[in-house]
Amino acid sequence: MKNIVSVLIVIALAGGIFLYLNYGDKLGLGGDKADEMAQDMPAEPEAMAPETLDPAADPGMPGEEGMEEDAEVGYMDVSPAEAMDMINQNPDLVVVDVSPVYADGHLPGAINHPVGDGSLDTAIPTLDSEAMYLVYCHSDAASMLGAQKMVDAGFMNVYRLIGNYAAWVDAGYDVEM
Repeated sequence: MKNIVSVLIVIALAGGIFLYLNYGDKLGLGGDKADEMAQDMPAEPEAMAPETLDPAADPGMPGEEGMEEDAEVGYMDVSPAEAMDMINQNPDLVVVDVSPVYADGHLPGAINHPVGDGSLDTAIPTLDSEAMYLVYCHSDAASMLGAQKMVDAGFMNVYRLIGNYAAWVDAGYDVEM
């Protein structure tokens, strides 16, 4: 009986945390950094409206079909295979790791501008807004926030690695330490 009660308490706490992070501002519970970040991001990935783009319309894009762009956010989600093709086909592609654990492993040639400590905000004015960027992290929330910050700053060619660093590793691609 104690185990059932413990499980129910954990479920209730998890539900409360989810509601607080996703709807706290609407309930008047805002005020901390998590709420600010949650306001900048869609509450659920399903809320985004992906569309299939025609790679022939943009000669800078790899020839892969099925890359999806969120019309609201303006960056494109790409799979690890699509990201690898982009890296191979676009030598000027800038890979941006927005994670605070860059030293634990990162994509080859990636630069590190963590989104959580303000480093990305500081770096954005120094980056070429006309260049092509691949953004990733170790979590969806941080990579989505990082990609969105770049789009909001006027960057037009921003891509986000679906599944982030873990998906890259799972695909068997090289990493640097």
